[in-house]
Amino acid sequence: MSKIYRIGQIVPSSNTTMETEIPAMLLARQAIRPERFTFHSSRMRMKQVKKEELAAMDGESDRCAVELSDAKVDVLGYACLVAIMAMGLGYHRQSEKRLQKATADNDALAPVITSAGALVEALHVMKAKRIAIVAPYMKPLTELVVNYIREEGFEVQDWRALEIPDNLAVARHDPANLPGIVAGMNLEGVDVVVLSACVQMQSLPAVAKVEAQTGKPVVTAAIATTYAMLKALDLEPVVPGAGALLSGAY
Repeated sequence: MSKIYRIGQIVPSSNTTMETEIPAMLLARQAIRPERFTFHSSRMRMKQVKKEELAAMDGESDRCAVELSDAKVDVLGYACLVAIMAMGLGYHRQSEKRLQKATADNDALAPVITSAGALVEALHVMKAKRIAIVAPYMKPLTELVVNYIREEGFEVQDWRALEIPDNLAVARHDPANLPGIVAGMNLEGVDVVVLSACVQMQSLPAVAKVEAQTGKPVVTAAIATTYAMLKALDLEPVVPGAGALLSGAY
C-alpha cells in the first residue's frame, strides 16, 4: 500500500486558491509516483490585504499550527506570502521557528514551511540572480515584497503590482491575463519569472504558456510551496505540468 502523507495548510480565511492549487499539483504527481496525499487546513481571519489586517492575521498562525498538529499532519505550510514579508525583512525564519516550536510543544514534529521562505529558497535552487515579479497587491505592499526579495540577495529587474486590495477579488483575477501582463515587462537578462508572488492569485494554468512565451523558467509562490513540502517530506519534487522547478531539472 502506498504511503499517505497529510498536508497541513495555515490559510487566510478568505483564501480560496491554496486549497485548489496545492492539491491540484500533488494529485497530478499521484499519476507518476506512488505516494498519496490528504489535505487539511486551519484558517486565520483576513479579508483586506493591508498591513494591519496581515499583522493581526499572522498573530493567529500559532493557533492554526497547533490545530493542524492535533491532526498529526506530516508537513505544515503557512499559505500567505505577503503576511510574512510585510512583518519585516527575513521574518520567514522567525515565523518558521516559532510555529515549529508551537507544534513541537504539542508533541508533533512535522516540519513547518512558509510560502515566503519557499519562494526565496526556490529562487536559490533555480540559481536565479535577476528576476521579474508579478503580484496582485497594492503598490506599497508590493514594494515591501520586492525589497524583502532583494534583501535575500536577488536583483529585481521589473515588477508589476495589480493593485487588488480585496483578497477574494485577488482569487477571481483571471490567470489568462498573466501572459499579457508579462509580455509588457522588461525581461532582458532575467533568469526567472515569478508569475505570482502570492498564493491567492491563481497562476497554475498560465505557467506553461508564460514559459513558452518568454523562454524562461517560471515559478509561483504556490509552486515553490509545493516544492518545499515535497523536499520536507523527503519525496522527489516532481509534478507534471507545474513549470521548471517541479520538472525534475533541479
